[in-house]
Amino acid sequence: MSPAGAANWDTIQGQWKQAAGKVKEKWGKLTDNEITEINGKREQLEGRLQERYGYTKEQVKKEVDDWLNGM
Repeated sequence: MSPAGAANWDTIQGQWKQAAGKVKEKWGKLTDNEITEINGKREQLEGRLQERYGYTKEQVKKEVDDWLNGM
């Protein structure tokens, strides 16, 4: 992840309650409980996306990066 991505993720982590709705819009297969458990942790989000959507590590990193860049 680029340093800019890290800074953006720090923002997401700090404002997880607001970001959680956008996560739910993007990845609707995630349950509210899963989103609560993720609690702004990128690694947890990526792991859940791999489980729910069958993404590879590379795919999930790209998905999250693309979503983050679109915010």
